[in-house]
Parts: sequence; structure tokens; C-alpha cells
Amino acid sequence: MYRKFFKRPLDFLLALVGLIIVSPVLLIAILILAIDFRENPFFMQERPGKHEKIFSVIKLKTMNSRKDANGNLLSDTERLTPLGIFIRKTSIDELPQLINVLKGEMSLIGPRPLLIRYQPYYTLEERKRFSIRPGITGLAQISGRNYITWEDRFARDVEYSENITFAMDVDIIWKTILKVVKSDDIEVDPTSNPDMEYLDVERRDWKEKGLL
Repeated sequence: MYRKFFKRPLDFLLALVGLIIVSPVLLIAILILAIDFRENPFFMQERPGKHEKIFSVIKLKTMNSRKDANGNLLSDTERLTPLGIFIRKTSIDELPQLINVLKGEMSLIGPRPLLIRYQPYYTLEERKRFSIRPGITGLAQISGRNYITWEDRFARDVEYSENITFAMDVDIIWKTILKVVKSDDIEVDPTSNPDMEYLDVERRDWKEKGLL
């Protein structure tokens, strides 16, 4: 009942209220990033959503686009500024995704939308994560965020998609807030690309599937 009739209206209402509440923080972050990076502060990238329909996820940039004398992008370490680290560590970069929720492309809670190039490598079981809208946070994120394997993340995504309840959503939102406030399970590696989204340190599963 909740999944079919109430989850989407509640998503819309909470996203609208949330966007209004965080708008001062979001506007300040946009302004500071635009001045510091001297470029468009928004990062948009196509991702697969519900039923693998492609949409553009909206985030704030955490790295600038500085290039060397030959026109090549500088290393991630050089482009990831202290401001970018702060924006990502506090999850401020995720706030624009509330617009994706309002548009019906995402939910507040669900599997994180990953890169399109991963699509051919999901197993039939893992593809169950596409039966629902992707989320800003989810069961996998409160279960370890940057410290659990891909296999465990996908297992939790499937577990959530098959057992959605109001009580579970409330619990996930509450634990997400606590993790953001405490900065638990968050590691910002200046040698990695933050906009590549939760790349596991081991990435063992992708290696086994021939992606890496």
C-alpha cells in the first residue's frame, strides 16, 4: 500500500519542503563554487533510473575543470580543492538531486543511480534494483557507504526494492542524517574522481566481471 500509493506523493512533498529549507545553503554553495571554480557549478550526467530509463542526475561539482598548457585536464588531486572536499564530505553536492525527486526521476530513498557503462554487467538478481526509482540515499548507504563491497551494496539494493515499508524509509532517512552530521563512513580520496560515484576501493566485483 505504501509503496504503491504513498511513497511518490510523500517524496514530492518532502523534496519540495526540503528544497525550500536548504535553499539558502544551496544558493550560497552555488555562488561560492561559481566564483571559486569560475565555471558552471552544476555537474549533470546521464544515469539509468526506474526500468533503466535514462535521466540526467543533478549535483554540484566537487572538482574544477582546470587544464594544463596542452589543454588536458589536470590530475584529480590538483582539481579537487579544499572547498570541493568540504562540499562532498558534508553531502551538499547531493542537494540538487531534490530537483530530480520533484521531477519523478528519483526518490528520496532507493538504490543509488550508477554510470550507464555498468549496465551490461549486472546479473539478473542485481537488475531488480531497477524496479524502483533510484534514490538520493538508500539501505546500502547507511550500511557502510564507502566501505562495503559492490556485491554487498547490490544485495542491499535488492533487499530494499523487495521490502519497502514506511518504517524502513523513516529509519534510512534518520540514519542518513546521523551519518552526514557525524561524517561517518565518509572518505574523500583526492586521487579519485568524486563524480564517478562511490567507486569501491577494491572494486573486486567489477574486475571479476571484466569491467576493470
